[in-house]
Amino acid sequence: MSAIAPGAGPLPLAGTRRTGRAALVGAACAALAVALTGCGGSGDPDAGTNGVGKLPAAKIESKARAAAEHADTVHLSGNVVSQGRTYKLDMRLAKDGAKGELTTKAAAFQLLRVGDALYLKANAAFWAGEKSGASGRPNQAADKLGGKYVKVPAGDPVYKRFSGFTDKDTLLAGLLGLHGKLTTGDRSDIDGARTIRVAAGAGSGGTLDVSLEGTPYPLRLHRAGGAGVVRLADWGRSVDLKAPAKGQVVDYGAKISGKG
Repeated sequence: MSAIAPGAGPLPLAGTRRTGRAALVGAACAALAVALTGCGGSGDPDAGTNGVGKLPAAKIESKARAAAEHADTVHLSGNVVSQGRTYKLDMRLAKDGAKGELTTKAAAFQLLRVGDALYLKANAAFWAGEKSGASGRPNQAADKLGGKYVKVPAGDPVYKRFSGFTDKDTLLAGLLGLHGKLTTGDRSDIDGARTIRVAAGAGSGGTLDVSLEGTPYPLRLHRAGGAGVVRLADWGRSVDLKAPAKGQVVDYGAKISGKG
């Protein structure tokens, strides 16, 4: 029987196995580096996004404003402080009207605008708190108005006070203002959509979270000075607007007068 010479036989095979394992590990690591950031690789945080994350903060804000302006509809919800009053909003806004609910410390009521026609639905207590006509006396018709859609005339103070909450362009123009030097901040996630934050005045002038997916819509706003936080969703989704049934409407005409 012949002897196996030193260095022959299985030694090359063992070396081949080590080389094969190393190659497999290396290939797996390279694949992970491409998909994620593992094995010493570096991923692109903007991969698969709309690219606005690479832009300067001012440009991101500009694109978000333009996207909001051109959208036909939006669902806006949250809290807004205006002229010392805190309003809780849940409004679906379209270019030709809006519908939703507005809540204050004193009352909650529904708003509906179809074209130029504004309807307000509240309980009798709300209407009792509104002054009647030029006399300034409590509204004697409050019981008749409670629970009905009251069609408010365009020249009435109630119309002037609340119609702005149903006007998409006016409301967003007032809300989306940032004050101070703009900088880009944290990346986050809102309802499953990746976002990038634009901060004004290091955050004291408000912050705006902008979508990194699809159209760069604004998705969340922290208003300057603690003046509220609002969410913006359902951009472009249809809003069903139609006037209430006649039996549910009270056309109170110019007799309704608000506090101003």
